[in-house]
Amino acid sequence: MSETRKIIYYDGACPLCTIEIAHYQKQDGAENLCFRDVSRADETPGADLTREQALARFHIRQEDGTLVSGAAAFVAIWDDLPKWRWAARVARLPLVLPMMEIGYRLFLPLRPALAWIVRRK
Repeated sequence: MSETRKIIYYDGACPLCTIEIAHYQKQDGAENLCFRDVSRADETPGADLTREQALARFHIRQEDGTLVSGAAAFVAIWDDLPKWRWAARVARLPLVLPMMEIGYRLFLPLRPALAWIVRRK
Protein backbone atom coordinates (compact mmCIF):
# COMPACT_ATOMS: atom_id res chain seq x y z
CA MET A 1 0.00 0.00 0.00
CA SER A 2 1.28 3.43 -0.85
CA GLU A 3 -0.89 5.21 1.74
CA THR A 4 1.29 6.94 4.33
CA ARG A 5 -1.51 7.52 6.85
CA LYS A 6 -3.58 5.10 8.87
CA ILE A 7 -6.70 4.16 6.95
CA ILE A 8 -9.83 3.86 9.04
CA TYR A 9 -12.48 1.62 7.45
CA TYR A 10 -15.93 2.36 8.82
CA ASP A 11 -19.56 1.54 8.04
CA GLY A 12 -21.06 4.82 6.91
CA ALA A 13 -24.51 3.19 6.75
CA CYS A 14 -24.41 2.60 10.51
CA PRO A 15 -25.55 5.67 12.45
CA LEU A 16 -23.53 4.67 15.53
CA CYS A 17 -20.38 4.29 13.46
CA THR A 18 -21.02 7.57 11.66
CA ILE A 19 -21.45 9.46 14.94
CA GLU A 20 -18.21 8.04 16.33
CA ILE A 21 -16.21 8.64 13.16
CA ALA A 22 -17.56 12.20 12.89
CA HIS A 23 -16.31 12.79 16.44
CA TYR A 24 -12.85 11.47 15.58
CA GLN A 25 -12.74 13.53 12.36
CA LYS A 26 -13.19 16.75 14.40
CA GLN A 27 -10.26 15.98 16.69
CA ASP A 28 -6.79 17.46 16.46
CA GLY A 29 -4.63 14.88 14.71
CA ALA A 30 -7.43 13.60 12.47
CA GLU A 31 -5.78 15.24 9.49
CA ASN A 32 -3.19 12.45 9.76
CA LEU A 33 -5.85 9.77 9.33
CA CYS A 34 -7.61 8.65 6.18
CA PHE A 35 -11.29 7.75 6.67
CA ARG A 36 -12.91 5.35 4.19
CA ASP A 37 -16.60 4.54 4.19
CA VAL A 38 -16.81 0.87 3.21
CA SER A 39 -20.60 1.00 2.98
CA ARG A 40 -20.07 2.65 -0.40
CA ALA A 41 -20.19 0.07 -3.18
CA ASP A 42 -17.16 1.63 -4.90
CA GLU A 43 -14.93 1.35 -1.81
CA THR A 44 -12.52 -1.60 -1.90
CA PRO A 45 -10.44 -2.00 1.25
CA GLY A 46 -7.80 -4.31 -0.26
CA ALA A 47 -6.97 -7.86 -1.23
CA ASP A 48 -6.51 -8.90 2.41
CA LEU A 49 -9.77 -7.32 3.63
CA THR A 50 -13.09 -7.78 1.93
CA ARG A 51 -15.78 -5.15 2.06
CA GLU A 52 -17.98 -7.60 4.01
CA GLN A 53 -15.26 -8.15 6.62
CA ALA A 54 -14.74 -4.39 6.93
CA LEU A 55 -18.48 -3.85 7.43
CA ALA A 56 -18.75 -6.59 10.05
CA ARG A 57 -15.88 -5.50 12.29
CA PHE A 58 -13.92 -2.27 12.76
CA HIS A 59 -10.56 -2.28 10.94
CA ILE A 60 -7.70 0.09 10.34
CA ARG A 61 -4.67 -0.29 8.14
CA GLN A 62 -1.46 0.85 9.76
CA GLU A 63 1.01 2.96 7.82
CA ASP A 64 3.08 -0.17 7.13
CA GLY A 65 0.05 -1.90 5.55
CA THR A 66 -0.80 -4.26 8.41
CA LEU A 67 -4.42 -4.58 9.48
CA VAL A 68 -5.62 -4.11 13.03
CA SER A 69 -9.21 -4.78 14.05
CA GLY A 70 -11.61 -4.61 16.96
CA ALA A 71 -10.55 -2.93 20.19
CA ALA A 72 -6.93 -2.72 19.05
CA ALA A 73 -8.07 -0.61 16.07
CA PHE A 74 -9.67 1.93 18.40
CA VAL A 75 -6.45 2.14 20.40
CA ALA A 76 -4.46 2.68 17.20
CA ILE A 77 -6.69 5.64 16.33
CA TRP A 78 -6.45 7.07 19.84
CA ASP A 79 -2.65 7.07 19.49
CA ASP A 80 -2.98 9.71 16.74
CA LEU A 81 -5.49 11.95 18.52
CA PRO A 82 -3.85 14.02 21.27
CA LYS A 83 -7.02 14.29 23.38
CA TRP A 84 -7.43 10.49 23.24
CA ARG A 85 -3.85 9.39 23.95
CA TRP A 86 -4.71 8.95 27.62
CA ALA A 87 -7.24 6.27 26.58
CA ALA A 88 -4.61 4.50 24.46
CA ARG A 89 -2.26 4.44 27.47
CA VAL A 90 -5.01 3.04 29.72
CA ALA A 91 -5.87 0.42 27.10
CA ARG A 92 -2.27 -0.82 27.18
CA LEU A 93 -2.37 -1.56 30.89
CA PRO A 94 -2.36 -5.29 31.69
CA LEU A 95 -5.66 -6.99 30.86
CA VAL A 96 -7.40 -3.80 29.68
CA LEU A 97 -7.14 -4.42 25.93
CA PRO A 98 -8.30 -8.05 26.21
CA MET A 99 -11.28 -6.86 28.28
CA MET A 100 -12.03 -4.16 25.71
CA GLU A 101 -11.96 -6.81 22.98
CA ILE A 102 -14.42 -8.98 24.90
CA GLY A 103 -16.68 -5.96 25.31
CA TYR A 104 -16.39 -5.16 21.61
CA ARG A 105 -17.30 -8.73 20.63
CA LEU A 106 -20.31 -8.58 22.93
CA PHE A 107 -21.33 -5.26 21.37
CA LEU A 108 -21.14 -6.44 17.74
CA PRO A 109 -24.35 -8.54 17.77
CA LEU A 110 -26.17 -5.62 19.45
CA ARG A 111 -24.99 -3.05 16.92
CA PRO A 112 -27.86 -3.52 14.41
CA ALA A 113 -30.51 -3.07 17.09
CA LEU A 114 -28.75 -0.06 18.59
CA ALA A 115 -28.30 1.45 15.13
CA TRP A 116 -32.01 0.96 14.51
CA ILE A 117 -32.83 2.84 17.71
CA VAL A 118 -30.52 5.72 16.73
CA ARG A 119 -32.06 5.86 13.23
CA ARG A 120 -35.56 6.22 14.70
CA LYS A 121 -34.63 9.33 16.70
